[in-house]
Amino acid sequence: MSLVLLELGAVARLTLNNPPLNLVTEELLVELDAALGQLEAADPGAVRAVVVSGNGERAFSAGSDVKAFESHTGAAGRAHFTREEAVFARLAELPMPTIAAIEGNALGGGLELALACDIRVASERANLGLPEVRLAVTPGAGGTQRLPRVVGVARAKELALTGRIIDADEAERIGLVSRVVPVGQAAAAAEQIAADISQRGPLAVREVKSLIDLSADADIGTGLAAEIDASERVFKSEDMLEGAQAFVEKRQPHYRGR
Repeated sequence: MSLVLLELGAVARLTLNNPPLNLVTEELLVELDAALGQLEAADPGAVRAVVVSGNGERAFSAGSDVKAFESHTGAAGRAHFTREEAVFARLAELPMPTIAAIEGNALGGGLELALACDIRVASERANLGLPEVRLAVTPGAGGTQRLPRVVGVARAKELALTGRIIDADEAERIGLVSRVVPVGQAAAAAEQIAADISQRGPLAVREVKSLIDLSADADIGTGLAAEIDASERVFKSEDMLEGAQAFVEKRQPHYRGR
């Protein structure tokens, strides 16, 4: 059985297929890394957005298998943590936007996986958190770095230092998810966002994602200079001409990612 399912298309679908908890095992990491490689190589016009979800209703992902913790001591542990961090970073650095559809729990590594996505949508039944300190371990796949960038340092410290798990409504209130939808509708809502993105100019979308990611770490002067560079690139594209012509002709544009 494949632990990661990838369906390519203008809206690609990346599904963790390790129910009921969609635990992040070594085998799943290997398959996820391979799937991300396919997405990285996709033509801008072919894959324009990615919906990331977990199979089943119980969990988007409950993170690592606690039963494997004892095998992660010493050098073996460092190798595992490094590999997991690298795979999640690869997801975060995909050139096209990613939308996490959180239907069930997103805990520990599961929340870290969702944090590596650009947009998060949760159903009313979802619970989210970084409970690692309850087990005397630390978040090891980007949680301490991405969570404060999303919700702010003070809120991130309160959640990560207590290991408190929050419901979807609180997650929306603090900006951890962008919207909450009825039970069973997280995937549909994520698909709609992805479909909207897929109708926009794919080269421009990729540039915007990259520029916003840059804003988290660069000073504003560097970011503004990068905006000018990006504008120069997109204004050389066929898509820019198509967009302008479609606007003047009052029709829908047909972008091809070039």
